[in-house]
Amino acid sequence: MAAPTDVLGPTVIWNCLIVEDDADNARYIAEGFRSLGHVAVISRDGADAFARATGETWDLVILDRMLPNDVDGLSILTTMRALGKKTPVLVLSALSALDERVRGLKAGGDDYLAKPFAFSELAARAEALVRRSRSGPEIRTLQLADLTLDLARRHVERGGRPIALQPREFRLLAYLMMHPGQVVTRTMLLEAVWDYQFDPQTNVIDVQVSRLRGKLDAGGAPTLIHTVRGVGYTLAAPQ
Repeated sequence: MAAPTDVLGPTVIWNCLIVEDDADNARYIAEGFRSLGHVAVISRDGADAFARATGETWDLVILDRMLPNDVDGLSILTTMRALGKKTPVLVLSALSALDERVRGLKAGGDDYLAKPFAFSELAARAEALVRRSRSGPEIRTLQLADLTLDLARRHVERGGRPIALQPREFRLLAYLMMHPGQVVTRTMLLEAVWDYQFDPQTNVIDVQVSRLRGKLDAGGAPTLIHTVRGVGYTLAAPQ
C-alpha cells in the first residue's frame, strides 16, 4: 500500500505515536504523516505502547483499540488520562457501532475513526486535534542559530546559504531540530527516521549524520551536530 502524499500540505510539525499492531496499517499511517513532514513512531505491542504513551511526550497518539495478547487500547487511554496526560488521542477501531464509539470517547479519546478509513480524513482529524491542543501559533519553520528549516517549502539554509538535502537527510535534520539541546539516541533515530523497530547493527546512522554534518558545516561554519559517544547525537548552537 503506497503512502499518501500532499494530502493537506504541512502546516504544523508534530511528534506522533502510532499504536497499531498491523504492520501494513502502521507503516501506511506513519509514511503518510512523514510525507507531510511530521515525526511518526510506531509501537506494535501493548506493553511497549503503554510505556511510551504514558512515559513520553507526544503531540498526538493514534491508538488502535485491539492490540496483541488481548490488550484493549482503551486501558492505555484511561491510564494516560489518570496520569494527567492531555495528549490528543485519536482512537482507531474496526468496531464501528455507536456504543463502541461512545466508549472510546468516554475513556478519554478526543476522536474516533472506524476502519477502513481514508488517510485524507485521518490527517484532517489529526491536524484539527493538534491545532486545538496548541495555544501558540502553528510551527512552519524551525531555527537554531543561523540554521533555518522551512517545513512548508522543504527548504534549508544556513547563514543565507541554501542547503540541498535528500528526503532522509531532511527528516533527520527536522527530528534533531525538534529536540534542540537534547541527546537523541540511535534508537530514537532508527524509529523516527528509518522506521526500524530493531537495531540493524550497521553504521547507517553515523554515515547519514556525517553527510548531513558536512553539508551544514560547509565553508568552515561552526559545527551544530555533536556526537555523544556511545549514545547518539545532539544539535546545539555554537558556544
